[in-house]
Amino acid sequence: MAEAADFQGMSPSPARRWLRRTGALFAGAPLLAGLLQLPAAAPSHAAGQDSLKAASGSETVDVAVDSLTPTVPGEDDTITVSGTVTNKGKETVTDAQVDLRLGGALNTRSAIDAVAGRTDYQQGLDGSPVGGKYVKEFAKLTPGVAQNFSISVPVDKLDLGGEGVYQFAVSLSGETSSQAWDHVLGIERTFLPWQPDGADTKTKTTVLWPLVSTSHMTAQTGSDESQTPVFRDDDLAKEISPGGRLQQLLSLGKDLDVTWVIDPDLLASVSAMTESYRVQGEGDTTTAGTHQGAANRWLSELQDAVQDKEVVALPFADPDLASLAHNGTNVTGSLSHLKEATDVASDTVESVLHVVPTTDFAWPVNGAVDPSIVKVATSAGADKVIARSDSLIETGGLPYTPSASRPIGGGTTAVVADARMSTVFQGNLTRASSSTLAVQRFLAQSLALNLQSDRQRSIVVAPQRMPSASEAQAMAAAVTALQGGSWSQPQELAAAATAKPDSGATTKVPSASRYPSSLRKQELPRAAFEQIASTQNKLDNFKVILSDPSRVVTPFGRAMNREMSTSWRGRSAEAADFRNGVEAYINSLAGQVTLIEKSEIKLSGRSATIPVTVQNNLVQGVEHLVLRLTSTSPRRLEIGGDSYYEQSVSVSGGHSQTVKFPTSAQANGQASVIAQLYTEDGQAYGQPVRFDVKVTEFTATVMLVIGGGFLLLVLAGFRMYTQRKRAAARDAEEDDSRETGAEEGGPENPEGPSDRLTPEDVLNEESRPEDGADAPEQASDPSTDTAAESADPSGTGERVDR
Repeated sequence: MAEAADFQGMSPSPARRWLRRTGALFAGAPLLAGLLQLPAAAPSHAAGQDSLKAASGSETVDVAVDSLTPTVPGEDDTITVSGTVTNKGKETVTDAQVDLRLGGALNTRSAIDAVAGRTDYQQGLDGSPVGGKYVKEFAKLTPGVAQNFSISVPVDKLDLGGEGVYQFAVSLSGETSSQAWDHVLGIERTFLPWQPDGADTKTKTTVLWPLVSTSHMTAQTGSDESQTPVFRDDDLAKEISPGGRLQQLLSLGKDLDVTWVIDPDLLASVSAMTESYRVQGEGDTTTAGTHQGAANRWLSELQDAVQDKEVVALPFADPDLASLAHNGTNVTGSLSHLKEATDVASDTVESVLHVVPTTDFAWPVNGAVDPSIVKVATSAGADKVIARSDSLIETGGLPYTPSASRPIGGGTTAVVADARMSTVFQGNLTRASSSTLAVQRFLAQSLALNLQSDRQRSIVVAPQRMPSASEAQAMAAAVTALQGGSWSQPQELAAAATAKPDSGATTKVPSASRYPSSLRKQELPRAAFEQIASTQNKLDNFKVILSDPSRVVTPFGRAMNREMSTSWRGRSAEAADFRNGVEAYINSLAGQVTLIEKSEIKLSGRSATIPVTVQNNLVQGVEHLVLRLTSTSPRRLEIGGDSYYEQSVSVSGGHSQTVKFPTSAQANGQASVIAQLYTEDGQAYGQPVRFDVKVTEFTATVMLVIGGGFLLLVLAGFRMYTQRKRAAARDAEEDDSRETGAEEGGPENPEGPSDRLTPEDVLNEESRPEDGADAPEQASDPSTDTAAESADPSGTGERVDR
């Protein structure tokens, strides 16, 4: 269309414009002739008004193609190209004109790459203007001001030849005050896939559609019965809400024939959000989550979208296989975490989405593999590894792109995604022009691949794990156009993996030295796996004492899976914060079961019992604990007849338990005692409590005093006994006298039996302790809210102070 300039009355007519340009050309001819005679003359504008960048300034004007429709034109279609032109220079551009340029067919995929990589105008390579009325004119372009254009041209006016990929460009030409001749000042190139008739053989194309996010849930849960989950932040709510990244991926993907690749952790997190959940705030505070509605809507929509579709479940939290292979395999327990993540993946997806997923695919970062990565990837049960063609590079000299399936030995299949088509949507696609170019380049590569051979092939497209909303929109536009085209047909990933491989395709996994250094720099370090192992050891030591271990085993197990997530790449500081938070939380929980500190104890007898209190501030009970009391000076103080004594301990949630230990003193003085909790397998639990026991009255003098007192007591008893015996003899004589008197008619003795104490009564009375004698305990011992436990019966030596 030949539309008038935006500034009415200022644009010359096409004929007048042509005459002015021609006149300028002829007027400059004498000068040109003189310049050509100079040995170092600069190239003239007449020698080629579309010439070198240094003369033409072909990047002075930014040309942006915001839309090209249809993306794959047919014979009867009209192509409409819209966009903007912006003068980036310092001079005003006059007599500006936007042209459409059609280049020749690009016969190879590398030729497409070469065109996409050029930025400046190159005469002879960028095609000729379509011309005619299919231009857009501007009287002037002011620096920094963008002007819109839209040009429509029927396909039959382009004189396209046979099927293929054609270079299609939009250029702007004009004049400036310093270069007063018509020349190209800016150009934008794109591609026009042309397949007028249906392809004889269609490429089977598998497109992976990833639903993966960063880690959002913590190991922390509430103390309520439902264990309310706690989230690190509320970012996931933003992603699944209208306009969010995950909501866009779902909305766009549900209408496409794609293979859904899902991280089960994402499903578990969104599912947790459908009910009560909390979000971490400042310090140790949490706030109630409020996005249950968004979570329910997103899950419901996803459940509908994946019905009758192929779903591939990654291991839980999408573990970083390369980091594990390079830095974690020598750390005990690391591979077991991968196995656990794989085992729970299927159950998680099935319980949330009600579909049975495929779990035998492993997906290393960017499809980059080496032998160690393949070994780790298959160690948890997967037998197919999604690689990429820029890692598993073709060396067999095939003249075409081979199918994705490659046997790489050991019963493992590498499913090699096409790197060109997989990476085209990476980068900032927020500008419409960037998105449009990515879509056209994707389609161009796909058609060029199909035209390489009459052999039908299976191709896989594996885009970036977490595409942005704009990248997802571009991907969806490209896949929609591809699936509506005539040279490709959709295929599931499982079918692509089992397709017959090309005999000449590369099957050798590259060595570790060829692994990209840029990816290696982003890996989790060995220290990260060591910290995970430390957390696991603490969890193992903690769970054995719990009456319901599942309340901590499950959330901490999933949290450690998240610590190994691929999503931490490029976020090392955040990854460390997450690991530290998980470890700090297990420390705080384990610290809720502890021994109460004790002050010095005074032992004033040969034997006594020492109380030690165990406090349980958890909501659940603890059991299978052993409390050991050890004397550091067994010659002075024995515990239970030896240097130490142990007793089993069980404490209900939120209570304390006091355990009493029998002790015996062998000599006076001070002895240190250590109280320590152990698990039943002999592992120390928590910090020990050390206190002193002071024996104050166990001396020779004390023994003499005690012995003298006992002797006096015996003598007093003997004296009382002899006095009582004499009294009994007198009473007997009096009785005989009464009996004689009675026979003689005398009065009876009115006195009854004697009320005097016997020596045994005196001894028993003297040896009876005062009321409450064995009650005192130390001030440091809290009152027991659970019945005291002791293996021995209480006795006279139960007092501590005596």
